[in-house]
Amino acid sequence: MRNRMLVTIVAVTALLAGCGDDAGSTAKTSAPSTSTTGTLAEAPTAPRDTTPKRGTASGEAGLTVTGIRIGHQPGFDRVVYDLGGKGTPGWIVQYTDRAVQDGSGKPIEVAGKSILEVQILGSAYPFDSAETPYAGPDPATEPSAPGIAGVYRTTVFEGTTQSFIGINGDRPGFAVTTLTNPTRLVIDVASQ
Repeated sequence: MRNRMLVTIVAVTALLAGCGDDAGSTAKTSAPSTSTTGTLAEAPTAPRDTTPKRGTASGEAGLTVTGIRIGHQPGFDRVVYDLGGKGTPGWIVQYTDRAVQDGSGKPIEVAGKSILEVQILGSAYPFDSAETPYAGPDPATEPSAPGIAGVYRTTVFEGTTQSFIGINGDRPGFAVTTLTNPTRLVIDVASQ
């Protein structure tokens, strides 16, 4: 399909290059014109980097996790944290050997071969952000995303929401991004 589009673009360009302003002709005819516009979007690629990722929250950030979603794309599984409140989140996302809850030091049992710790910086308590916090399953799971064993939530502690993602693979590569309108923190984990 990509080659067909490229051939079409080259053919249209060649035809348009042959059209010119002929000074000797006074009769003008117009034919209906059609045009196709669009952009070729590359499919996201599977992340390969396993090193810790960091991002800085905006100064006014006061965000609450309002939803957790899990999905599958070719080459990777995706975890999305929906965030309500103001500002943009920061994050620290890294592999850890043990899941331990901030503040209490309580160990958390996480399914899977590897544990990815997600710290969402710029978090606010729900009573400060006026947002309804996520109240779904703990852990959140999605059978169509085989690389994710579960997403475990904990509480907000000192401006940080801590979560753990149980990974069925042996520390696969991952990427972290934020999206806006609505605000989301996105973790893509390579399929193994």
